[in-house]
Amino acid sequence: MTTKREHFGGRIAVIMAMAGSAIGLGNIWRFPYMVGEYGGAAFILVYILCSFILSFPIFLTEAVIGRRTHSNAIGAMNQLAPRSFWTVLGYLSVITPTIIVSYYSIVGGWSIEYFLKSFSLDFGEFRPSGWTPLLFNTIFLGLSAGIVAFGVKAGIEKFNKISIPLLFVLIVLIMVYALNMPGAEKGVDYLVKPDFSKITGRTFAFALGQSFYAMSLGMGIVITYSSYIHKDENLVASGVGTVLAALMFSVLAGFAIMPAVFSAGIAPSSGPGLVYQTLPHVFTGMGASSPFLATCVAALFFFSVIVAAMTSSISLIEVGVAYLVEEKNFKRSTACLVIFAVTWLLGLASVFSIEVFGKVDAFSSNFLLTAGVLLVVLFVGWKMKKEDVRDEITNHGKLNNGIFEVFFFLVRYVAPITVITIFITNLVL
Repeated sequence: MTTKREHFGGRIAVIMAMAGSAIGLGNIWRFPYMVGEYGGAAFILVYILCSFILSFPIFLTEAVIGRRTHSNAIGAMNQLAPRSFWTVLGYLSVITPTIIVSYYSIVGGWSIEYFLKSFSLDFGEFRPSGWTPLLFNTIFLGLSAGIVAFGVKAGIEKFNKISIPLLFVLIVLIMVYALNMPGAEKGVDYLVKPDFSKITGRTFAFALGQSFYAMSLGMGIVITYSSYIHKDENLVASGVGTVLAALMFSVLAGFAIMPAVFSAGIAPSSGPGLVYQTLPHVFTGMGASSPFLATCVAALFFFSVIVAAMTSSISLIEVGVAYLVEEKNFKRSTACLVIFAVTWLLGLASVFSIEVFGKVDAFSSNFLLTAGVLLVVLFVGWKMKKEDVRDEITNHGKLNNGIFEVFFFLVRYVAPITVITIFITNLVL
């Protein structure tokens, strides 16, 4: 391609885009139900530990690949390791987000449906599968692809600059309300009082998988977005901002949802439908005494979920679009249409079966992401030229070299051993 490549407009734009990818349904939908299923506060502690010690340096490995090459995931690996085994990493980095968005968009569709139902407070029984979810899935997927079609600056960057600050404001408002609900203190206790007996190998496995999911690791997103970062931007600073934003939003989402879960008397281990089973009960109950307030809070909440889902779905779609535009010479609009069609078709099985949905989600987060992450750390830690990696991490020698040495040790030794252990744990469990 001879077309000049787009870039993000600066560090704020980079952090907003990266945070937009990280802050999504992985935080507002997936994190609360994972906390509910795998140990409450104990899970949160393990999750935070995994995020700083492993996910942060892994984030930087993907950022190194993206900015070093200024190319899509497959193009990047073709540059760094042409005609070798490592090109598998490039293809996996495009296949994985395509599979994820195929069912991720279904949850976005649920959110649109429940947002519309908020105005009547008539939620009915939660029906995750069928023709109605297919309709809203199609709408959500179409909107996401439409934003990506506008390009990196006019589409992705502009959307995230507006949506991320808005999302934080919305989730804080919802959290304040949730904390004042009857029985909310039980939900708070669940989030802040760890039961260390619940920490098992499974806890670590799923906490790490959730950390990968919430920070968009192993999906090709960080590689793709980092390829739009200028050479003079500080990757470490951008990474710190992304990790902190993702962790902060996860915690806020937990405090916005778990108090409501306990207030409604619903088991926190209700699985993927937790948010859509719990909150409607709460909003319906509110409606008996204050219909206007209940409508406002319900609409506010589900609008937040839509925005969170959209910030991540556009990043998932962009990975495949970047590949088609740069490697296959597609027009951006055509590439968006192709990715829309492929993901819509892939999602049909999940949209008509919640069992298939759950299996695809588990397979993606516990195996595809883990495999992608393992290949990334092995490639950067053992295959790439160490001086090239150092050049990117130290921002071309401007940062303290000690930062690089710690990073490189974690990537070369700690991360591969840990990820392999988790991978085996997932197979056994």
